[in-house]
Amino acid sequence: MYKFNQSRLSFMRYLTFFPAKLKMRSFLACSLFALQAWGQEVVITVDATSVVNRIPDNLYGSCIEDVNHEIYGGLYDQRLFGESFEEPLPAMSFKNWKTLGGNWRLSGEIVSVRSGEGHKMVRNTPLFENGTVEADVMVKNGFNAGLLVRVSEEKTGADRFNGYEISLNPSAQSVILGRHLNNWSPLAEGKAAFSAGQWVHLKIVLSGRRLTVFIDRQTTPAIDFTDAGAPLSSGKIALRTYNADAEFKNVRITEGGAVVNNIFEGLDFPRISAAWDAVTTGTGGRFWLDTAKAYNGRQSQVLQRSKGTGKTGIANMGLNRWGIALRKGQKFEGRVYLSSEGLNGPVTVALQSADGKKIYASQKIMGINAQWKKYPFTLISSATDPKARFVLYIENAGKLWVDQAVLMSAGADQFKGLPLRADIARKMQEEGLNFLRYGGTMVNAPEYRWKKMIGDRDKRPPYRGHWYPYSTNAFGIEDFLQYCEAAGFEAAFAINIEETAQDAADMVEYLKGDLSTYWGKIRAQNGHPEPYKVKYIEIGNEEILFDGDVTEQYDHYIERFNALYEAMHAKDTSIKFINSAWWRPDSPNSARVFKALNGKAAYWDLHTDADNARAGTTVDQNLSRMRELFLKWDPNTTMKCAIFEENGGLHNMQRALGHATTLNAVRRHGDFVLTSCAANALQPLGQNDNGWDQGQIFFTPSQVWGMPPFYAQKMAAASHLPLRVGSETTGDLDVTATRSENGDILTLHVVNPSAGDIQGTTNIAGFSGGRKTAEVYTLAGELKAVNTPQAPEQVRTSKTTASIDPASASWHFPAHSYTIITIKK
Repeated sequence: MYKFNQSRLSFMRYLTFFPAKLKMRSFLACSLFALQAWGQEVVITVDATSVVNRIPDNLYGSCIEDVNHEIYGGLYDQRLFGESFEEPLPAMSFKNWKTLGGNWRLSGEIVSVRSGEGHKMVRNTPLFENGTVEADVMVKNGFNAGLLVRVSEEKTGADRFNGYEISLNPSAQSVILGRHLNNWSPLAEGKAAFSAGQWVHLKIVLSGRRLTVFIDRQTTPAIDFTDAGAPLSSGKIALRTYNADAEFKNVRITEGGAVVNNIFEGLDFPRISAAWDAVTTGTGGRFWLDTAKAYNGRQSQVLQRSKGTGKTGIANMGLNRWGIALRKGQKFEGRVYLSSEGLNGPVTVALQSADGKKIYASQKIMGINAQWKKYPFTLISSATDPKARFVLYIENAGKLWVDQAVLMSAGADQFKGLPLRADIARKMQEEGLNFLRYGGTMVNAPEYRWKKMIGDRDKRPPYRGHWYPYSTNAFGIEDFLQYCEAAGFEAAFAINIEETAQDAADMVEYLKGDLSTYWGKIRAQNGHPEPYKVKYIEIGNEEILFDGDVTEQYDHYIERFNALYEAMHAKDTSIKFINSAWWRPDSPNSARVFKALNGKAAYWDLHTDADNARAGTTVDQNLSRMRELFLKWDPNTTMKCAIFEENGGLHNMQRALGHATTLNAVRRHGDFVLTSCAANALQPLGQNDNGWDQGQIFFTPSQVWGMPPFYAQKMAAASHLPLRVGSETTGDLDVTATRSENGDILTLHVVNPSAGDIQGTTNIAGFSGGRKTAEVYTLAGELKAVNTPQAPEQVRTSKTTASIDPASASWHFPAHSYTIITIKK
């Protein structure tokens, strides 16, 4: 996954890798077999006897990693989020302000926030149009922080708001002005002499379209900009950080002669880990986090009652508090680790309505003492509720420590006995996937280590993940392999390049060693006696991407690859290794990597963009260039390409066409490419906290459905044939033709990325014998079209059949469509 969460200047640099998005238009519905042609007319000529290359057996891939919580909160069947209570106290609430992301804190007159992806603190009033906003800002480290003005439609997330941003960047010695319309558009930049850790007085004056920015009370503006486009007229003000620790004070708003000198005033709140909520009735209840006593991780949650009657407890509603979905009669198995001091009564666990007024199931846990102990429980829901909550509480005086709380479904709601949501896992099978890659930027986190991912899940240490600072190891490499084994997917996974050579060798022995080996025996003790059938291991992910074309970093990667390769290859010579160094075809460093790893790396991981409906054109060019250079550097090389991420920010019909044209490009290079993995496999509805809004399958706690790219993949997988045959096309269609081994089935993959319907005629040689039956599968719609919980199949594949003469059949290809025509002798 591209590391866009780093410097926004770097981000803008990498945008040049991506083609511009097509303009959107409305879809004109039409019949496939129209009696009268209109729009473009094209001819598709096919020679079914001319075999050009084989199609990759593992073409239909997907990439899964814990980005946007597609695993932790999704596929992994843990219904509670924050089970180890690692999340800190929630962000403070402030009078007249609301926080959106980040853990904001108040110390005296200063409000501060730790580094994050666009954390915001928005003032409720006044709505600000023209006047002055100023504040003292300290960027302690990292990228930038500053003020937002004329803010509206604000939500949690880096760019999820409308407004102007004025930010200080100490490393660039600059102040930046930009516009957000649920995106980011830089407008102007000015020089400013200041350093990280220094207070800077930042002032912006707004007068209609004109925005003037001053630094440290200087009379000459650092920026004087007039927004000649579509200026934002009115809104709130806000504080913001973008990947920097920052502090703010002396916020002052002047408008129409009225002055607001802001005084930050924090509101009291229960001291509970941020993923949980307080449950209190009566008096005498207290909460705090204990960093000196924890069963797993760094801290545990403490509940205490000192007197009176009532309840003191905690509640969990899952990822983003979107609710725990219950069906009447549904069974849940859970466990929680507890320790107590002076507690004479029971602990109650229950399933309730979100407001706590309805109880669907409950169980009392008795006999809790000072020693940490696991307490299992079973809850069977008495009702259906899509947004329920789990609660744990005490009603007697005493002190209770809580850690490692787990709630999972049971029986058929889990996938083949694994702790996975069966509905999500089955949907991935339905898509037709035959290859799944587990990796991405998650593996670049310093604490991502395979030995922390095995054994008892309740003892696997939480770690600071790349996408989420309080990640769980409850789903790791071995759990991924078990899923692929059960689902029938070919598996590939990536490891951190800083694993030691010994640990890498131990991993191979753990996964593939027999019971006579030390680590093979441990694997068997952990519940998997048979070795895993691991074929592909990637060393790293997108290495040497962000700092640019740095020779020293390429050299470091070569060193790490060789060390890990030698250790793992010595354990098992059958494993094929994938090189993840960032591909820069015009850089001598790519040649250096190739020559150093040639004969060791079986594949080079190439990441592509698939948002453009015509993405396959660029993929085709990139694959041709890569293959050309490989053969130039070594005419006898066996190194090939693996596309482990098709990336972007869309999940609509346009992205479906981008995936379809990418598949066509890969078919043309079938002998050179292992697979093409669309990213991301999954996405929770409404969860886009890092820009990767590209799930093929979306889900809520109670529903799972496919987006348009899901149907494009499903169509392609279901019509797979092993051989590509020669074809030519006139006009604006992207076409490949494939056939069966014995030549009795022929399939055309036809993408119409254009805004107009196209009439086509096929002229197929080598497939004679009179009229044939054709099955036609079509996916079409507006470029922006997506599926929703209310209309989960609004965009889906349609099927028709026809009797045709292959030598002269006419077809109608709707605008913005992917059509697969399968003809049988």
